[in-house]
Amino acid sequence: MTTTATEDAPFVHPALFYRGDQEYVAGTVPFLLEGLAESEPVAVAAPVPRLELIAAALGTAAEAVHFVDMTRAGRNPGRIIPSVLRAFADARRGGHVRIIGEPIWSGRTATEYPACVQHEALINAAFRGRDVTILCPYDARSLPDDVIADAHATHPLLITAGHQSVSGAYDPVKVLDRYNEPLLRCPPGAATFRFDAEALPVTRDFALQEARERGMGAVRLQDLALVVAELTTNSVVHAGGRGTLRLWAESEQIVCEVQDTGRLTDPLVGRRPAPPDQLGGRGLLLVHHLSDLVRVHTDEHGTTIRSYVARV
Repeated sequence: MTTTATEDAPFVHPALFYRGDQEYVAGTVPFLLEGLAESEPVAVAAPVPRLELIAAALGTAAEAVHFVDMTRAGRNPGRIIPSVLRAFADARRGGHVRIIGEPIWSGRTATEYPACVQHEALINAAFRGRDVTILCPYDARSLPDDVIADAHATHPLLITAGHQSVSGAYDPVKVLDRYNEPLLRCPPGAATFRFDAEALPVTRDFALQEARERGMGAVRLQDLALVVAELTTNSVVHAGGRGTLRLWAESEQIVCEVQDTGRLTDPLVGRRPAPPDQLGGRGLLLVHHLSDLVRVHTDEHGTTIRSYVARV
C-alpha cells in the first residue's frame, strides 16, 4: 500500500477504515512489508488483539517490527505523540519512518474521546515536514458515525477498501477549536483549595490527604504529588500567581483539577519531547506522562487542566 503526501510533504497521515479482520490485515500488513523491503523502521501501536493479528500475518517478518500496546502506552492520548510516535521516529532520523497508530477503539470512554480527537488533530502539526508516515486504522464497523466523521476532519488522506482519496473535510484547526470544550462541572463534594505561591507546599499536602482519604494507594500518591506540584507551580509562574485546586473520586480514579486565569496558546504544549539540554518547560509533559487521562479547556477567561490518576 503506497501512500502519498499532501501539502505538508513529506509527512503523510492517512486514516484507514476497515470492517473486520480481513480488511484490517489487508490495509496494514502490505504497508509494513513495503517499509521492511526498503529497510525502513516500522512500528505498530495498537490494542493487543490487533498487534497479534498483524504479527501472525507477518510471520517471521514480525521480528523486525516494533510493537506497542496502545491500551497501555496510549491510555492517556496526551502522551502518545511524545512517548510513542516521536519517541520512535526521533530515534530513527535519516530516512523514512512508518508507524501504524490506532488510538481510538470501541472501548474508549466519552470522557477520553475528546482527548483522542485532539491527539489525532495535533499529529499533523507535530510531524509537519518530517519524513514519516503514520497510518491510523479506524474500525468502521463498530465506531459511531461521528467518530468516523472526525477521522475525516483530522486526516488529509482516507483509505477505504484499498482506495485512497483526499479528505474534503480535513480541517484539524477547526477540530481543535470544537473540542476545546468547557469541562463538565466537578461534583458538589469535591475538595477545594485556593492557592498562591506561599501556599504551594500546603496545597500539595492538602491534595494528598484528600486523595488518601478517597482510597488512593501509596504508589499513585507519589504520581499525584508530582502532578499537583507541576500544575500548581505552572499557575503561579505563568498564570497570575494563583489558582484553585479541586479534587474528587470518579469511578476508580482520583481527579485533580487546577484552574487559573492563564491561557494556553500552544496546543502542543506538553506533547513535545523535551530536548536533553532544555532547562525547564517539562511540567505538562510530566503531567501527561503520569496521568491516565488529561483534559484541558482554555479560553480568554482562563485555563482548566484536569488530571485523572488511577487510585491503585
